[in-house]
Amino acid sequence: MTRSHSQMVALAAPKVLVLAALSLSATSCTLAAGNIQSRTTQGATGSAAPSGASAAQRLFGQVNTLLLQKYGGLSTVDRAQLARDYQAKLDAACLPTGADCARETAYPVIEAEIDALKDDHSFFERPDEYQSFEAEATGGSRLQFGVRLAQLDGESRVVTAVIPGSAAADADLRRGDVLKTIGAAPYTYDALKKAREAGTPVTLGVQRGTGTLDVTVTSRDSSTRDLPHMTRVGSVDVIVIPTFLAGGGVADRVHELVAQANREKASGIVVDLRGNGGGNLFECDESASAFVTNFARLSRSEGGDTRTVVSMGTRLEDGRSSDSVAVPAFWTGPLSVVVDKNSASCSEFFAFEIQYSGRGPIVGETTAGVGNTATQVFPLGDVALQLTVINYVKPDGTPYPTQVKPDVPGQDDIQALTQGQDVLLTAAIQALKNAPTAVSPGANQQPGQPGTVPANNRSK
Repeated sequence: MTRSHSQMVALAAPKVLVLAALSLSATSCTLAAGNIQSRTTQGATGSAAPSGASAAQRLFGQVNTLLLQKYGGLSTVDRAQLARDYQAKLDAACLPTGADCARETAYPVIEAEIDALKDDHSFFERPDEYQSFEAEATGGSRLQFGVRLAQLDGESRVVTAVIPGSAAADADLRRGDVLKTIGAAPYTYDALKKAREAGTPVTLGVQRGTGTLDVTVTSRDSSTRDLPHMTRVGSVDVIVIPTFLAGGGVADRVHELVAQANREKASGIVVDLRGNGGGNLFECDESASAFVTNFARLSRSEGGDTRTVVSMGTRLEDGRSSDSVAVPAFWTGPLSVVVDKNSASCSEFFAFEIQYSGRGPIVGETTAGVGNTATQVFPLGDVALQLTVINYVKPDGTPYPTQVKPDVPGQDDIQALTQGQDVLLTAAIQALKNAPTAVSPGANQQPGQPGTVPANNRSK
C-alpha cells in the first residue's frame, strides 16, 4: 500500500526547542516539527461543557475531554485533578463576562494546564501557530524569506540553511553567511522579522568568508517544502534531511539519493539531521529503512499494543502493509549520522534506529529529548491541541530513550562555519573510517536486529 498523505498530518514539537534555532521560514518562532502516528480531521469528539456554556468553557471542555480520553504518554500527573484545578482558574478568568466569555480567554489557561501535564510533546496551538503549522505540515506556502539562522554575538544572524525556491535562495544567500547590517543600521533579528512581515525589500550587509557584499531580499509567499538534498565531499555523499515534515516525499527522496550514491560509488554516506525537529513518523521510518535492514517496535496506547516492522521502505502494522516508498534503495556501505541539540522527535527515532542496530556512529550533541512518543493533532476550529497518544518500546520491552547520546560527542562551531569550516561534518566523515557495513536486504535477520560487518573485516 502506497502512502496517502491526505490522511496524515505531521505534528509540532515543544515550543521551547524552537527558541534555540530560530527560523525565518516560519511565521512565528513557536513551532517545530515532531512525530506523527495518525491524523484527525475533526474536532474533539465530546465536550465536558454544557451546550449553553461560554465559548471559553466549550473550548476548555473539548480540550479536557481529549486529555482524559486520548492521552497515551508517560506523564503520571492526575489528569482529572488537573482539569478540576484549571477549571477553577478558567472560572476566575471568565467571572467578569460570564456566559459571554470569549474563546481567547481560555487560551492561557489551557496552555498552563498542558504545561502542568509535564509532557514535552503535548501543547496547545493558538490560531497563528496552528496556521503556520498547517502550512509546514502540508508543504504549503506562507510569507517568508526561507532562511534558517543560528546565533552569533547574541543575535540569530548566521545562515545555516536556505529553502530551495525561496526569496533567500533567489538572492543567493548561502550557508555560513553572516548578516551584519540591515538597511543602514546594525543587524538585529527583530528588524529582519519586521521586514519579513512588511513584505518590503530590505538590503542586508553580508559577510561571506573574508569578503563582504550587499544582498537585497523581499519576503514572499513561497512553499515551505524542504526536501532532502545531497552534496559530495571528496568521495563521501552527505544527505541533509532538514525535516520529516514537508507535505510528503521525504522518504522517497532519501531512497532516490541512496540509489544515486550507489550508482556514483560513494565511499560513505553521512546523514545530517542537525536542526531537524521531526515530522511524519512514516517518512522517518521509511527513510531509516534505506540504511537498516529491518527494525521493529511496539506502540503502546490506551487501545492496546501495535507491532510495527519496517524494511526496504515498507511499514507493516500488525503484519499488514500500511505505507511504502515508490522505489526502495539500500545503502550497505559505511554510514554516520550527525545530530545536535535541536534534532528532535522523529529525527531522534531515526538516529536511535541507526544506533540500536549498530549500523553506524552517531556524531554530535545529545538530542533534544522527545524521541520516545508519538503525538496527534486535534483541530478545534482555528486552534488545535497536540497530544501524546502513543509511547514506544522495542519488542523485547526496551523503552525508546528520550534522548539519543552520540557515540562521537562534539559541538557545532558557528564561528568556524562562517569561515567555511563545518566541524561536526568533518568529524562525521572521519567517523566513517571505523563504521561497519550492513548485511544486504533479504539476509536472514531478526526484526530490529540487522547485521553489520566490523570495519576491520570488510572486503577490500
